Amino acid sequence: MNKTTDGACTCHGLSYVDLLLRKSKVVREGERALSIRAQEDRGRAWAAEHGYCVRKVWRENLSAWSDVQRPKYDAAMTAVLAGEVPALWVYALDRFSRKGAEAVVPILGKARVIFDYERLDSLDERDRRWIIDRAENAREYSQRLSYNVRGTKSRQRTEGKWLSKAPFGLVADPVTRKLTPDRTPYICTVADRREVTPWDIVQRVFKAISEGMSSRALTRKLNSEGLRTGTGVPWRADAVRAIIIHPVYEGWLTHCPGGKAHRGRVPFLNSEGERIRVVTAETLPDMIPSELAERARRVLSGNQTISKAAPTPGRAVRALTSRMRCATCNSAMTLEGTSYACTRYGDGAEACADPAFVTRKAIEKYVVREWSERLRHTDDHDPLLVAVADRWHALTRPEESQEIADARAELKAAQAKLDKFHADDAADFYTGRSARYRIPHKTAAESRIGKAEKRLAELVGNGGPVSLSFLLNGHGEAYWNTVEPQMQRDLLGLAIDTVTVTKSPGRGHRFNGDVRVTIAWATPEHAESDADNYKQAA
Repeated sequence: MNKTTDGACTCHGLSYVDLLLRKSKVVREGERALSIRAQEDRGRAWAAEHGYCVRKVWRENLSAWSDVQRPKYDAAMTAVLAGEVPALWVYALDRFSRKGAEAVVPILGKARVIFDYERLDSLDERDRRWIIDRAENAREYSQRLSYNVRGTKSRQRTEGKWLSKAPFGLVADPVTRKLTPDRTPYICTVADRREVTPWDIVQRVFKAISEGMSSRALTRKLNSEGLRTGTGVPWRADAVRAIIIHPVYEGWLTHCPGGKAHRGRVPFLNSEGERIRVVTAETLPDMIPSELAERARRVLSGNQTISKAAPTPGRAVRALTSRMRCATCNSAMTLEGTSYACTRYGDGAEACADPAFVTRKAIEKYVVREWSERLRHTDDHDPLLVAVADRWHALTRPEESQEIADARAELKAAQAKLDKFHADDAADFYTGRSARYRIPHKTAAESRIGKAEKRLAELVGNGGPVSLSFLLNGHGEAYWNTVEPQMQRDLLGLAIDTVTVTKSPGRGHRFNGDVRVTIAWATPEHAESDADNYKQAA
C-alpha cells in the first residue's frame, strides 16, 4: 500500500474504496431486495470503472432502522471520515441508513460516500439536497413499512395466529397458522426402540413435574431413553422449565412484551384485555389441562410440595421406624430384634463415636406417654393443634386434603405473580409499547388471588370440623393401645417429627426418657391465618 502526497491510500496507483453491503435478516422489501453477493458485484464493477481498488468489504445482515447495533457500519463510517480510505461505496441510500437526514448530514462535504443506485456523491455540492431528500424519503418509507407490519401482526395475533416457528411438540398449519399437537412418531434409541411423538414427551414432562419429579431427574431419565429435544440435542433442565412455563401448551397465544429482555412468554391480550386461543375448538381438548399445567408450575417454582402424608403401600409399620435419630451422629436408628440401634455403630471408619441403643418397649412407652400428654395440654392457639388437624385430615380424607394443599399452593403462586407485577411496575417495565399490558396484567394477577382465596375458604370451610376430641381429652394413650400397628405409627406421626436419643450412661442404668430423649413436635405447613378453621377440633 502506498500513499499519495495528499495522504490518500493507493494500490498500484489506484485509490482505495470500501464497500458497505447490507440486507435485512428478515427481508421486508420482498424479492426485489438485492442480495449481498449482487451488491458486492456491483460495487467491484463500479470500482474498476472509476479507477478504484477495493480495500475492504463491510457486510451486514440486519436492519438499518431498528435500534440494533451496527458495528460494521460504524467501522466503515469511522474509516471514511478519518481519511483512512478515500471513498465508501453503498449500493443505495436505503442500504446506507433508514434514519434520514441525521445519518447523511455528517458526511456531506466531509467524506466521499457514493450512492450507486441514485448516482449521488456526498462530496458533490449539487447532490447535497438530493441526498437529504432521498434519505428522508427512505426514512418515511421505513416508518410506513414498520407501521404496516405492526398493524398486520397485531391483526393476525387478534385472530389467534402463531407467527413464528412452532414450539416443541406443536405444529402450525401453513394456511391458518393454528397450532396442533405434533404426533409425528419417531424411533427412540432405547433397547426396545419404541415409537414416541414430541407431544408424548410434552405430556410426560407436565405429568412428571406435577407429581414431584425434579427437572434434573427428568432430564436424566429422558436422555437415558435416547429422547432428544426438537433441535436434536440432549435434554437440559432449562428446556424442561421452558415447556412448563409456556402457556402455549394450554392453547393460549403468547408473546414477549419486553422483547428479548423479557424472560418467558406470557399470554397475548387483545384490546379488551382478553386472552386469545391459538388452537381451534376441536384441538383444545387435546391440549394440556390448565389444572395440570398450574400444578406443574407450582411444584417447579417451589410453591407446592407433594404431600407424603396419605397412606401408601409398603410404608413402615413399626411405631417409630424412620423417626428415630442418634443424638451423636444424627443417623437413623433402626429396629434390630427388640432394640432400636444407631445405623452407624461398628468398627468402620465412618462408625459413630457414641452410638445410641434403646429397647423398643422402653422408648415406645415413653414416647406414647409424652405424645398423649402433649396433646392433652394443647389449646386453641397452639400451632401443634393446627399441624395435628392437618395431618389427621390428610390421613383420613386424603383426596380432600390434596385439594386443600393444591388450593394453598395456588394462593401462594398467585401472590408471587402479583409481587412480580409490582416489581416489574416499579422497574418501569410497562412503558412504551408494553404500557397497554399494565392494567390487564394487574387485573389478572389480583383476580387470580381472589379466586384462590375463595377456593381455599370453600375447601377449608366445607370440609367440616376435624374431630380430634378422642386424642385431646387425655385418653390418647389408651386409644393408641387399642389400634393396629400401622394406625399406631400414624397416630404418633400426627404430632411427632423426630425422636432423638442419646447414648446410655452405662450398663445397668434404668432408662430415663426425660434425660435421654428429645422430641421434635410437628409444626403447621400453612399460614397461621388458617389456624382458626381448626379450633373446632377440640
